[in-house]
Amino acid sequence: MAFSTIEWDNGKIKLIDQTLLPNEFKHIYCDDLPSIWEAIKSLRVRGAPAIGIAGALGAVLGIWNSAAKTYELFLAELKEATDYLATSRPTAVNLFWALDRITNTAKENSNLSISELKEVLLAEAQVIIEEDKAMCRAIGKHGMALLNENDTILTHCNAGGLATSDYGTALAVMFSAHEAGKKISVFADETRPLLQGARLTTWELMQAGIDVTLICDNMAAQVMKEGKIQNVIVGADRIAANGDTANKIGTYNVAILADAHDIPFYVAAPTSTLDFNLKTGSEIPIEQRSSEEVTEGFGKMTAPDGVKVYSPAFDVTPASLVTAIITENGVAHPPFTDSLKLMRNA
Repeated sequence: MAFSTIEWDNGKIKLIDQTLLPNEFKHIYCDDLPSIWEAIKSLRVRGAPAIGIAGALGAVLGIWNSAAKTYELFLAELKEATDYLATSRPTAVNLFWALDRITNTAKENSNLSISELKEVLLAEAQVIIEEDKAMCRAIGKHGMALLNENDTILTHCNAGGLATSDYGTALAVMFSAHEAGKKISVFADETRPLLQGARLTTWELMQAGIDVTLICDNMAAQVMKEGKIQNVIVGADRIAANGDTANKIGTYNVAILADAHDIPFYVAAPTSTLDFNLKTGSEIPIEQRSSEEVTEGFGKMTAPDGVKVYSPAFDVTPASLVTAIITENGVAHPPFTDSLKLMRNA
């Protein structure tokens, strides 16, 4: 990819402000915990893997200028930082996975000096970024084998380079197929209410030279009925042990439609998105967003002032509607309770 979604830059976190795309490509710098918390909460950085990276780098940022003289005081500051970052968005498990990983790294290196420990934690965050890049490429490689020449894929929301370190999960499958010379095309749902599909997915696919057509969310059934779609591929923010999958609101709708039209429905996600602590998707916490994102998401009122709004950011697709889950370690097929364990332990 021609851009880096999020990175460490001389004591600050540098990231693309995704709220401005596609009209403006701009980097912003977060130099303290509140600024990276706000960037996560307001979707300046978004997508489960990228949120995880933001959490890891944010934890490092939180202790980077620490004046703690003892390991105990340093660890307390780190816990304060990770606890704070954990309140930003509740659904994407990658955030909590990354925060735990940074904390565990600190505990495993308690013998180091404070200055050495800071560098070790930064190095661990950088490892998470490099691992994510490798995982995305592997997801693309495994997933493209599921696509045939001239296939058209429907995708919902954005699971591309902007949602990861640089290559994507669901879009990685499309990027890999395109780079391998397969002729494919894509239909992208606009993804209400914040239009991540319209603003971000179409932009990324056009940058890569992939044929993409934008549709409103409520057009998916019609294009399936017309025989225009051969596969559906989406990302994930959390996958329960049984394969139930949380993804951007509207994904469940698409899965039901794919099932009704006998179209394969694939989920593409790294194993860091698996949450074996949750048996089913009913246990996945669903983030609620502000009413303004629905009534005036882009600065203009589109509903009566004072109307009641219900705005969950995610829904959960039952495992029974998922054809397969594409991970960096291979493709998991039902029953997912068994196959996902193999993917995690591969």
